Amino acid sequence: MPEAVKYTYDAAPAISVGQREQQEDAVAIDFADGADIGFIVLADGMGGHLAGDIASKIVVTEIFSELKMLADDPQDMENNIGGILKRAVVEANKCVGDVAEEQPQMHGMGSTLVAPVIFGNRLYWISVGDSPLYLFRGSRLFRLNEEHSLASRMDKLVARGEMAREDAEQHPDRSCLTSVLIGRSIPEIDCRDTPIQLRDNDILIAASDGLQFIGEQEIARVVFEARNQPSADIGSKLLQSIVELDDPEQDNVSLCVLKVADRSKDTAEVFVPEGYVRPEPDGLRRQER
Repeated sequence: MPEAVKYTYDAAPAISVGQREQQEDAVAIDFADGADIGFIVLADGMGGHLAGDIASKIVVTEIFSELKMLADDPQDMENNIGGILKRAVVEANKCVGDVAEEQPQMHGMGSTLVAPVIFGNRLYWISVGDSPLYLFRGSRLFRLNEEHSLASRMDKLVARGEMAREDAEQHPDRSCLTSVLIGRSIPEIDCRDTPIQLRDNDILIAASDGLQFIGEQEIARVVFEARNQPSADIGSKLLQSIVELDDPEQDNVSLCVLKVADRSKDTAEVFVPEGYVRPEPDGLRRQER
């Protein structure tokens, strides 16, 4: 593998309870100064009665601990990143199931997951559920990871002309997830084990689905206007946009903004990542494989 250009990272989390009674999201980040590896682990719990809160913390703790333990040998870790991420998810899922079995009041708890990992400027990730991973490049927003929900499946049916848009948007089961970490088999896992090359001035956003209440156009607008500010300020502005929306159904919001800087360059080279299409009105979507 060719020697990577030295990249630096500015990473900052932000979290809000929204209009919910309790916070069921969890997020942890590790981007040490001067390190060639960094990662974000974010989970959106579900289950109620504090069970969602516990599920998300289990998932974040298990996966973060596994990645942290292996980060001392980044070359070996990158060479085996796909297997490492999948095994970590399987173990975290098992832990959720074990706790639910031992404590009946936790039965049915579960969590989504999105966990991007960066070596130099090479991005990998694993995700389960509907928590999005966005890349903002130039002036456009790309969703990188798959969405494991009935909403995503219905939108594909609409695009193929097999379902009316109105029926899809009003379907009572639209928000149901098709894959989640709940202690049983995991129907869908999105694991990117070949890297996406990040560029100078790229901005990554890992988030729970609560961020999507403001819509992808608004996310893109906020990030574009704040693109020259620190990650913490971008995260604060995204949360402020959610506050201004004032949606009485607003879900918990957790996110981490990561800015990438190539220290060898003064300006960014803007291009569209391979495998992606130009944005529709609601933002970029990945092409079908």
